[in-house]
Amino acid sequence: MARPRQFDADAALAAAQDAFWAKGYQATSTRELTQAMGLTQPSLYNAFGDKRSLFLLALDDYLNRTLRERIARMESTLPPDQALVVFFAESVERATSDPRHRGCMLINAALDASQEDPELRRVVADELATLRAFFERTVRAAQAAGTVPASHDPADVSAMLLTVQVGLRVLSRLMADRATLEASVRPTLAMLGLRSTQPTQPTPPH
Repeated sequence: MARPRQFDADAALAAAQDAFWAKGYQATSTRELTQAMGLTQPSLYNAFGDKRSLFLLALDDYLNRTLRERIARMESTLPPDQALVVFFAESVERATSDPRHRGCMLINAALDASQEDPELRRVVADELATLRAFFERTVRAAQAAGTVPASHDPADVSAMLLTVQVGLRVLSRLMADRATLEASVRPTLAMLGLRSTQPTQPTPPH
């Protein structure tokens, strides 16, 4: 009996993630995935399930290394007002340092999700809600510290910050020049009494 084909599951998932990130969930075919991952279609299904299951695994891995990591790092290492400033500075840096102009995989998935796939829409909506919750917690903490005016409603500000972040990442796919992206963030931070800055260290293009 022939031995089952061995492969590096992490490398295969990374290849699938790259394919989805570049083209989107809907536009990436199973054939393109098998070619990118170096797998046959049966091997792909046996290891990762169907295309949607593979996409959700790839998205989850992406978020663990990007958005979730950033939220945890900033809340644990920075004062709340600086967490907001550095978060957006990193977003600009990630956008301008990606020569492929892929944007954010989560935001791309939000634009790509169809009404016919409620599970995918729910996953994406939950992650965007996580980001908004981070913004609201950080605004409340900054207000308690006296570094953001107490006159602003944290729920309203968090919705505004989420909108700015989504818009920034969509814009970065077409107009990824630093001046434009920084200009899209600066007035919002200024309204909160904050000044834009550069991230304290280089960030990868995710």
